[in-house]
Amino acid sequence: MLKAVAIIAVVLAIGIAGVLVFALTKPDTFRVERSLALKAPADAIYPLVADFRFWTSWSPYENRDPAMKRIYGGTASGRGATYAWDGNNNVGAGHMEILEASTPSKLRIKLDFERPFEGHNTAEFTFVPQGDATLVTWAMYGPAPFMSKLMQVFINMDTMIGKDFEVGLASLKKLTEK
Repeated sequence: MLKAVAIIAVVLAIGIAGVLVFALTKPDTFRVERSLALKAPADAIYPLVADFRFWTSWSPYENRDPAMKRIYGGTASGRGATYAWDGNNNVGAGHMEILEASTPSKLRIKLDFERPFEGHNTAEFTFVPQGDATLVTWAMYGPAPFMSKLMQVFINMDTMIGKDFEVGLASLKKLTEK
């Protein structure tokens, strides 16, 4: 019996070591990006993203906790606008600040998560005219510390976050193509 327990312990230790070593092979950075063409001019879409108060009308993260606390600060929109949230386990807590606002073509946002996991990333929105439409791209990128790499062994971050971006872009499309 003692020999069987020892064998199980060794196999478990080798398995855990294997997962940890495999996690170390993951990239040091990540990037998730989705795009969608919206049949609306960029200057009709841009304000909905440049003003955090409008995010409640399209962002997939805004509906996950009806009791979420929101604090808006800085400028009303564009460069210097800030937004902090504190919600349940589905949304966690964090804050954002628009660092770059090139109306109506690009927004770059500093995105800091406090919980459930700490993370310091960048979100970017680009708006590229294409005839009677605008190609809107939502991207998030940043460093992948060891805990992030370990999560990537079990979870496909691109698929998980990408689905949310697809939902958000589809909401923006519905909102602007009325």
